[in-house]
Amino acid sequence: MNKVITDGLQLMPPAFADGLDVWSSGDGTPGSDTYDGAANAALVASDADFGACLEMQKTQSTQKLRYMGETPILPGCYLRVTARVKAMSGALPTVRIAGWAGAANDSHVSGVVETGPGVTLTAYGEVVEVQAIVGTGSRSGVDMAWGLAAAYGHLGLNLTGSNGGVIRIDDIVIEDITSVFLRDMLSLVDVTDYGAIGNGTTDCLAAFEAADDDADGRRILVPEGVYRINGTVSLNHDVIFEGTLSMPTDAMLLLTKNFCYAAYAAAFGDEELAFRKAFQGLLNGVDHETLDLGGRSINLTGPVDMQAAVPNRTSYATRRYIRNGQFNAQSGAAWDHAVVTSQASYSSANKRTLTNVANISAVPVGALVTGAGVGREIYVTAKNTGAGELTLSQPLYDAEGTQSFTFTSFKYMLDFSGFSSLRKFGISGVDFQCNGVASALRLSPSGSVFTLDDCHFTRPKARGITSIGSGCQGLLVDNCQFLSDEDPVDVSDRVSIGLNANSNDVKLRHNRATRFRHWAVMAGSNHTITGNHFFQGDSVAGGVRTAGLVVTDTHASHTISENYIDNCYVEWTNEYDADPDFTSGFSFSAMSITDNVFLSGDVANWFSYIVIKPYGSGHFLNGVAVTGNKFRSINGTIDRAERVDTSFANLDFTRTRDVFFDGNSFHNVSIQARNPLRIEFDQNTAATTWTVPTSGALPFLGHSRAVDAVIPEGSLRNAAGAVTYPAPYVRLNEGSGKNEVDLIWPEAVRGTVRVLVRVDR
Repeated sequence: MNKVITDGLQLMPPAFADGLDVWSSGDGTPGSDTYDGAANAALVASDADFGACLEMQKTQSTQKLRYMGETPILPGCYLRVTARVKAMSGALPTVRIAGWAGAANDSHVSGVVETGPGVTLTAYGEVVEVQAIVGTGSRSGVDMAWGLAAAYGHLGLNLTGSNGGVIRIDDIVIEDITSVFLRDMLSLVDVTDYGAIGNGTTDCLAAFEAADDDADGRRILVPEGVYRINGTVSLNHDVIFEGTLSMPTDAMLLLTKNFCYAAYAAAFGDEELAFRKAFQGLLNGVDHETLDLGGRSINLTGPVDMQAAVPNRTSYATRRYIRNGQFNAQSGAAWDHAVVTSQASYSSANKRTLTNVANISAVPVGALVTGAGVGREIYVTAKNTGAGELTLSQPLYDAEGTQSFTFTSFKYMLDFSGFSSLRKFGISGVDFQCNGVASALRLSPSGSVFTLDDCHFTRPKARGITSIGSGCQGLLVDNCQFLSDEDPVDVSDRVSIGLNANSNDVKLRHNRATRFRHWAVMAGSNHTITGNHFFQGDSVAGGVRTAGLVVTDTHASHTISENYIDNCYVEWTNEYDADPDFTSGFSFSAMSITDNVFLSGDVANWFSYIVIKPYGSGHFLNGVAVTGNKFRSINGTIDRAERVDTSFANLDFTRTRDVFFDGNSFHNVSIQARNPLRIEFDQNTAATTWTVPTSGALPFLGHSRAVDAVIPEGSLRNAAGAVTYPAPYVRLNEGSGKNEVDLIWPEAVRGTVRVLVRVDR
């Protein structure tokens, strides 16, 4: 800062040669005596050292010399007063800079120091320089601190000591040297003081490191310009960026004191580059576990390869978070899907591998695999170009032999798939504004406990969150919004999916999802899916609906509870089974669907809320609880709440075990399934065999495999009308659907009984 330059202040007093009528022998105030015509002062036209100068004889104990002009004293402005003198003859005096402090009302500011340090002359003809600094602040190096009361000063010098000596004085110089104090005043260290040059090419690494070493608790200032730094630099002080940085991809900027996105945005002047560099710092710094986006909206013109941003890391396992901001996808060709069609071979003996893949180099890792016999949400996890092999995230249910597969690589705003493994990473409070042009997030091929909390996945083009391998192990998705780009599209035409998982122990809790083809496709086991609201209807009366939640493993061991499942259903399949016919294991087992609200409107009467779809024969229910749910259809009645999709095969109901389907409520559902099923049966004519129908009310149209109780209600009477007390035995699996029960009496009787029938044993 220099007020002479910036504000045009006149600080320099006139040369002595211009006249002595403005140079006072007193305080310099108006009316004080001047040296014009004084007996002890004269102008010297040509001194060997000074040129034109003032020669003065000391005649008073304190001989004063003051410029009568008002030199402004501004808050935060510091002036250096310099006088060059030499003794010519007589006594040798002490010389010091001095002044008179004046207030805005022209009164004297008392109680302040008005003299600088004295210099005693010791030889004749020797040029001595005397200096002092005057300003408002009492700072180190300020000789005359006058405070905010001072508005101006009459500046000059004092001579003290013995009288009679003659000295010559060069023109007095007054300079604004506030810049010397600026770093201390603002606690700033300017990198240019250490050799940094903001020309965009000169390597300034050493200068930045030197400034950081010297900062000693002060902030570092990077002034305007572009500063090239060719290596990693760690700055341990707050940094103020007025200029920007240029760095190689593998060179890191580690801001240990003010680590946040705003600092990187200022440092690089480019939103995407700043985010990459900030993420690079997050994974390489030890001082911060969170990258705070500060509520900023970051425009992305293309996918961010998160691993490429940190080339020195191929895996990471320390807790790190990205928080509090928004990513905004900008339209452009960079988001276009990459689609490759190649011929390949598959064998169920090598369940997760495609072999002999044509044009394998063109197939990207992370691509979705589609083709005959391929289940939903199967991705390329890895590839071996030399061997012509692709590793898949899941087996294929019916793709034996050689065929053409299509590989579609969606483009994600944040793509972590370049990491081999990522653990304990989280994103919180971030809005992924996909805008119908981009997908949101792709996880690494392996890893665990990726956390997403309070995030918005807004209008993803194809996918919200994609797992291409086991990187979803222990995935936590809480309090998030999944907002489809296909809201106005009919259900049958939708293609987008909210998320998928391949590994175990996923938690989906208190999320909301709107009108995807599927909200979640879930492989693995031991998932907790609770408190979510997902809905997928459209305006087509009697239209089709798709599954909101797809479960793809038979031994699921899931808890699906307290969700609001609206105009969609839970689908349970074994489409990731390379040998889909049942041979061993637990089959469709360990599933708890409890206390959910199921609602539908304007659906076909065959619509159901829980659908099991075996992709092979021989499968059965083995430990399934459907309890406490509220099933309701509006604007029409549906046949039943649950069913088996027999597109490939039906369930084997001769093996059903441990099914509890009770405590549910049904509204506008024609057949209300229960197990155990309580039936009141009236036999109006005496008979030895009573055939008790279940009327399709056993869950999933299962068989009548057991009867827990037969209780007469009232008396039983024989053909003659007499009361009798026989005990029946039962025949199970009767009727064409094997869902009836025959009660066999020792004599022909009539009456009413209550029968407790079970679909399981």
